[in-house]
Amino acid sequence: QVHLVESGGGLVQPGGSLRLSCAASGSIFTINSMGWYRQAPGKERELISAVTRDGKKDYQDSVRGRFTISRDNAKNMVYLQMNNLKPEDTAVYTCFSCDLEGRCDYWGQGTQVTVSS
Repeated sequence: QVHLVESGGGLVQPGGSLRLSCAASGSIFTINSMGWYRQAPGKERELISAVTRDGKKDYQDSVRGRFTISRDNAKNMVYLQMNNLKPEDTAVYTCFSCDLEGRCDYWGQGTQVTVSS
């Protein structure tokens, strides 16, 4: 099993920045890709960004150019640097991991990001 723990959420003004972190533990050797989903109140969960073990990155169009995903395999960490935050970025952000077979069975508990003046 893989255990994921997020940190770094909070309240920020529009235009501000936050950095989310996700620490993986357990059967980390099974992890291929890691990334972030978010879910805003009343909306469906959406995939924000993901990064494979060899560094291939992908972003949702609404965050491309503002958010940057990175990964430190030695520390078993994945990060999401969020810049130029907008009120519509307000959501619970959840870290996930997928194995080499593409099974994405492990999720963190989520961290709240609120963008408001």
